[in-house]
Amino acid sequence: MFRDHSKGGLRVVSVFEAAKGILVLLTGCGLLAFIHQDLHLAAEQLVRHMHLNPASHYPRIFIDLADHVSDGQLWVMALSALLYSVVRFVEAYGLWLQKQWAEWFAVLTGGMYIPVELFEMLRKTTWPRVTLLSVNVGIVAYLAYILYRSRQQREHLRE
Repeated sequence: MFRDHSKGGLRVVSVFEAAKGILVLLTGCGLLAFIHQDLHLAAEQLVRHMHLNPASHYPRIFIDLADHVSDGQLWVMALSALLYSVVRFVEAYGLWLQKQWAEWFAVLTGGMYIPVELFEMLRKTTWPRVTLLSVNVGIVAYLAYILYRSRQQREHLRE
């Protein structure tokens, strides 16, 4: 009975996880477009397109980093993006079908980012960091609650 009430929330989390997978997959495919290309020139064009000064500190760091990325590194990043996306899609599929293994997996994978997000927010508090931490804590707390209620329900049925 409780599972029926949690279905909508699990589907929202499932769609969110699938959206993260799609975003990272598209990013990985975008990286492949730069293989055998002048990444330095592309970085400069991106900085100019964003109306940033290429000579200022952070845009210069970005351009210099782009200058040192090899085709092999682009392949590794694209493959990593593919693997991350597959994990997100499997998690989303399991949550959509209300599988308990997916709920545990989502709690563990979402929970492992919380200390890093807290550390980053303590270093410098920004709205995007606060939002990211809040959404992640909210999802992990919701899924932990679902698991807790599911366990209570099983114990109640055994009595």
